Amino acid sequence: MFQIVTDSCCDIPFQFLDEAGIAFIPMLVEINGQEYKDDLGKTFDVDFFYEALKDKQMPTTSQINVGRYLEFFEPYAQKGIPVIYLSFSSGLSGSYNSALQAVAVLKEDYPQAEVAVVDTLAASLGQGLLVLGAKKQQATGKSFTEVIAWVEEQKMLLQSWVTVDDLKHLERGGRISKSEAALGGLLKVKPIIHVDKNGKLQNVDKVRGRNKSLQKIVDETLAHLTSRQEQIVYIAYSGDVAAAETVLAAITAEVDIEDVACLPLGPTISAHTGLGCVAIFTFGKNRNEEVS
Repeated sequence: MFQIVTDSCCDIPFQFLDEAGIAFIPMLVEINGQEYKDDLGKTFDVDFFYEALKDKQMPTTSQINVGRYLEFFEPYAQKGIPVIYLSFSSGLSGSYNSALQAVAVLKEDYPQAEVAVVDTLAASLGQGLLVLGAKKQQATGKSFTEVIAWVEEQKMLLQSWVTVDDLKHLERGGRISKSEAALGGLLKVKPIIHVDKNGKLQNVDKVRGRNKSLQKIVDETLAHLTSRQEQIVYIAYSGDVAAAETVLAAITAEVDIEDVACLPLGPTISAHTGLGCVAIFTFGKNRNEEVS
């Protein structure tokens, strides 16, 4: 027996993970001086968070530190239960490295502890797809090492295409300059963002107008599929469900869907994208084959 665990950047609702028996460690979000746990909707109200964004508040997030990881992993070590932790991308957060440090410290007291920290190189529902997929692999009888091997292979096939509507949050995060944000706002320029093979956000294009940006991420998603049959498509959105439904309709008109979900983007990611972000996650072409 082994336990699959993750963190709340996977954006899979608490009840889904609870029913699947997947544990998670919450990220922390600060709004107007108050700290909250992003517990995937167990107690945290994402609508409250979106209202804060509408009020022009600028939430901040912090990576999970070594101490919190130790508290999270130790009960499994005490019980001798092996753990596979599927982490938020190391290209977007230092949490992955904190988890590695925590495991090293843990092994000082529990030398036999078996905790595999796997960098998903993904975020939001992209990470969520890998978490749910790993659980399905476990349910079919795959071993500890076989599940890890599956994740390592599948994570490079994960495609993530994103557009945002509010450039101020990208400016604050250093993704674009202040002048680019100001000019982009005036000209209604929307960036097209891709998660690259290193798990980092890359601005790969920009288009004028919201509708064109939504169509662009649909076009890029379709272009990076290896098949249009039996596809898994997950869509995350921050506050604009109509945009997400538009994107979903455009994809389902072109692709045979095996599994689909359209879910709110969690606060940890939304804090850096602002309202109006829409992201599409599918499996397709290998990211290792992309030109950097």
